[in-house]
Amino acid sequence: MKAFLKRKKIDISWKSYGIKAMSAMAQGLFASLLIGTIVKTLGEQAGKAVADINGLKHICDWLVDIGAFAQSIAGPAMAVSIAVALQAPSLVVFSAVAVGYTANSQGGAGGPLAVLLITIVAVEFGKAVSMETKIDILVTPFVTVVLGGLLSIWTAPSIGKAANYVGKVTMWATEQQPFLMGILVSVIIGIALTLPISSAAICHSFGLIGLAGGAAVAGCCAQMVGFAVLSFKENRFGGLVSQGIGTSMLQMGNIAKKPVIWLPPIIASAITGPIATCLFKLRMDGPAISSGMGTCGFVGQIGVITGWNGSAGWIDWVGLLLISFVLPAILCFVLGRIFRAAGIIKDGDLKLED
Repeated sequence: MKAFLKRKKIDISWKSYGIKAMSAMAQGLFASLLIGTIVKTLGEQAGKAVADINGLKHICDWLVDIGAFAQSIAGPAMAVSIAVALQAPSLVVFSAVAVGYTANSQGGAGGPLAVLLITIVAVEFGKAVSMETKIDILVTPFVTVVLGGLLSIWTAPSIGKAANYVGKVTMWATEQQPFLMGILVSVIIGIALTLPISSAAICHSFGLIGLAGGAAVAGCCAQMVGFAVLSFKENRFGGLVSQGIGTSMLQMGNIAKKPVIWLPPIIASAITGPIATCLFKLRMDGPAISSGMGTCGFVGQIGVITGWNGSAGWIDWVGLLLISFVLPAILCFVLGRIFRAAGIIKDGDLKLED
């Protein structure tokens, strides 16, 4: 059996499913739902500004349509990304399109989690039968699509409901206990963003919006801006950009070598989270995926602004800027100086590989 699994490139492990597959799913989400949301929002907002200019208005309408089309294929995009990450043969990858569409549509608000779990099973079985018969062109797609479809019908609604329930409980608890939950949500989602898993997929699966979404944005920003500032001495402006609007996941290699370097951003997220929920009442009422993106392409901020629907006051803008950029930068700068002075963090600990 071990030889068969090795030959079929089936690695039953947390690394394969919890890290590789989930990270790939996040890329699929980004290339469909997230970019579609950005394009659609751009078209809607620009359309309001040029409503009286026919030519430009048509272009904005096209952007809205393109964004909507991109959003609609999130399920297939996630499934294909997962299949590629699991090193599936071409026929299995192509068959994953139908599996992703079915699982996402049956899973409702918790569709991404359903896509992740069901696609993994369908793809691995598809890999197992691939090239084992003379009619592979029929057998492999049949096994992958039918198994994925049946699992979607049987389990996706329940998976979706469970994910939705977790999200609702989290959002309810944050409304009731904004200080405590502000800390917990901010720290947990922030850590997930830096780990090689997907905070965006987690937030989207749980439908995390509202006050809890604001705390999640705070935690993600604390990690990204925090590491960008904390490591400025080693990585200069290149690191500032790559981590500040790219991803703090770039520091995982250094964190694995010396976990203590993670403390300043985590402490910063524990501080900015409750400030976001208690002081500024920062809400992320845009697409749930934006809650887990932080300053990556400024998607978290775009999500917050989208949720305002043009009704924000100056205090909302001040809160967003402070939580997203100013406070994480100041906190991690100060904490970094303290940690370096105490010899806890040394020069080179945060150096990114070229």
